[in-house]
Amino acid sequence: MAAELFARLQGDLNNSRKVQDKATTLLLGTVLSEVKNKQIELRREPTDDDVVDVIRKAIKKRRESIDVYTKAGRADRAEQEKGEADALAKYLPAQVGEDELRAAVKAAIAGGANNIGAVMGKVLAQYKGKAEGGTINAIAREELGKQG
Repeated sequence: MAAELFARLQGDLNNSRKVQDKATTLLLGTVLSEVKNKQIELRREPTDDDVVDVIRKAIKKRRESIDVYTKAGRADRAEQEKGEADALAKYLPAQVGEDELRAAVKAAIAGGANNIGAVMGKVLAQYKGKAEGGTINAIAREELGKQG
């Protein structure tokens, strides 16, 4: 069964073509191409989780580009990258709040996870697609630091 998110992206791409929104058409076309590459790599139809992974990577690339363009004094390009990252973020599932993540990290530590890898393994699996790994990592390091 094809992923609903993949179908939504394709529908939005078709709509952007109809209204001749070149920027959105290019952005969504690029992301859908990356999803199709992922499909070839996996040798199966992409699930919503697969599509979310591709979108997260695309957003991460754009955020890294924002830093590079800002340091290079290219505010116009940085703003464009920010716009693209924001446009892609609307396709991600609702994000979990920091308080809920902190509680999950504390529960993992209480459950015997005593290093960053063990905590990340437990919490990332629980919140896949709903929280960024960097955020979980920062909270886990902070909480583990309190333990020692």
